[in-house]
Amino acid sequence: MSITAEVVRQLREETGAGMMDCKAALVETSGDMAKAREVLRKKGLAAAAKKASRVASDGAVGAHIASDGKSGVVVEVNCETDFVAKTPDFQGLVKSIAEHIWKNDPADVAALLEQPFGPGQTVGQAVQEKIALIKENIVIRRFARFALAAADKGTVAAYIHPPAAKVGVLVELAAEADGADLQALAREVAMHVAASSPVYVSKDEVPADVLAAEKEIYRAQALASGKPANVVDKIAEGKLKEYFATFCLLEQPYIREPKITVAQHVKGKATVRRFARLKLGEDAAAKPATEQ
Repeated sequence: MSITAEVVRQLREETGAGMMDCKAALVETSGDMAKAREVLRKKGLAAAAKKASRVASDGAVGAHIASDGKSGVVVEVNCETDFVAKTPDFQGLVKSIAEHIWKNDPADVAALLEQPFGPGQTVGQAVQEKIALIKENIVIRRFARFALAAADKGTVAAYIHPPAAKVGVLVELAAEADGADLQALAREVAMHVAASSPVYVSKDEVPADVLAAEKEIYRAQALASGKPANVVDKIAEGKLKEYFATFCLLEQPYIREPKITVAQHVKGKATVRRFARLKLGEDAAAKPATEQ
């Protein structure tokens, strides 16, 4: 029997299940609508789809790092409540998704959801099954994946802030030589990023228009406070140094030794290439400039 698009649409409207799940159910039941509805109910897919409109504002950030430290992933997966976020089922899903992203390198979340994930299902279908089991909406929100070129020396490390796993960081370092010390350093830098929330690696990464706008604000503040015109620019330059120390990783005071900067901490040991910091529920527009 031919399964028409109209029949699939009708089943989808009746059950709320996804288009592909509806088509599969109709094929399985030779187009019998009643039996197809039963198939979807047994799989829990109809109920799962109806939960998709509910807000998933909680969840966890997970990570996976290759055994050789040359590549890694950090991913944010949302659910509705903190209770579910802490369950083994949800934590296992986050872990398996991170491992899948590391292995399969999807271009984005949309591509990830279409990738094969286990026997006869995609990542998206696996998430739908977990929604039916957990009975909360689940959303893979975003991820970052770093990988060194084969000839490069360096490492990738991750840090997930305990105990709630609401903040995760991925860091890539370049160095003259590999080793356990380098991996430890990368993790230290990742911990610093988690705590200090930098936006850029270095002040050289700050866009020129951002710097110009900040400097103009500082000049206006100085003039408004009655400072002489001949010192306004010097005051603005001083304020820019404070800006760099707040938003640029290498200029920030190192959390474990605030008398030195992160740049001084890593000097002679490694170069920080990039980082990604994912905070649960953070506005996507506020993502780090170095996230890729």
